[in-house]
Amino acid sequence: MNTDEQDVWGSADVSSGKDAGDENFPVGSLLISRRLRPHVHAYYDFARVIDDIVDTDQLDPPAKIARLDAMEAVVHGTRLAPHRADAQTAVRVGQTLRETGVPTTTATDLIVAFRQDAVKNRYDSWEELEEYCRYSANPVGRFLLELHGEDAGTFGPSDALCTALQVLNHLQDCADDLRNLDRCYLPRPWLAQAGASIDDLRGRHASPGLRRVFNQLLDRVDELNRRASLLPGLIRDRRMRMEAAVIVGLSKRLATRLRGEDPVAGRVKLSRADVLAALAGAVRTLV
Repeated sequence: MNTDEQDVWGSADVSSGKDAGDENFPVGSLLISRRLRPHVHAYYDFARVIDDIVDTDQLDPPAKIARLDAMEAVVHGTRLAPHRADAQTAVRVGQTLRETGVPTTTATDLIVAFRQDAVKNRYDSWEELEEYCRYSANPVGRFLLELHGEDAGTFGPSDALCTALQVLNHLQDCADDLRNLDRCYLPRPWLAQAGASIDDLRGRHASPGLRRVFNQLLDRVDELNRRASLLPGLIRDRRMRMEAAVIVGLSKRLATRLRGEDPVAGRVKLSRADVLAALAGAVRTLV
C-alpha cells in the first residue's frame, strides 16, 4: 500500500465493538433463514463501521469523508482494502451484493447519509430529516426485501417503517447526540415555534417546549407506522413477514414509550414485555 493509500485509511481502526445485541431491533435474527443470515450480518457490520467512521473523534470531517469514499470504492470493487477489521467489512458486503444480486445502492446510499453527518449537524425542516432518512435508514429495509426476493410493492411501507425507526432513534439519542457529537436532528423552526432551543437538550429534563417538539415528531412517526403496518401483508416470504411484523410492533411500542418517558432524563428503551408483545402480535400475521 502506497503512502497516499495509507493517508486515506489512516492508522485508526474505528470499529466500535458494538454488535447486534446493542440495537433496539432484531438484526439478522433467528427469524431470518440460516442461508441468508451471513449476508445480513455482513451488511450490518458494514453499516456499523461506516457509522463509527462518521461518529469518531479520531478523524476530522475531510478525513471522515475520505475514509467513507475509500469504503465505497471497496464495495464497488475498484479499490483494495487493508487487512484490518473495519476495512474488511466493505470487502464482505461487496461480496454479498455480488453473490445475491442485491443492488449496490442499498450499501452505498448509507454512505451518502454519513458523508452528510460529517459536515451537517443541524436540520431546518421535517423534509430535510426525511431526506436524510431516505439514505441513512430506508436502504436497510430495501436490502432485506431484495435479499428475500420481494417485489417493489413492499418498498413504500418499508421506507415508512425505516424512517420511523430512524426518527425514534434520533429521539432516544437526542441529548447524547448533542453532548457527544454536537449534532441535533430536531427541526430548528419547530423548536423556535415551541419556545424551546437546542440548548434545552443539555438540561436534566425536557422543557415543556421540547416536549411539544418530541410529540410533533411522534405524530409524524405514528403516521409512518400506520403506513408501515401494511408491510407484513405484502411480504411473500413467511419468515421475513414475521420479522417485519415484529419490527413494526416494536416501532409502535417504542413510540408509545417515548410519548410517556423523557429521553433527556435518560435513554428510553424497550422492555422485555414490549418484545414479547410484539412477537405475539406478529404470530397473527402467519395465521
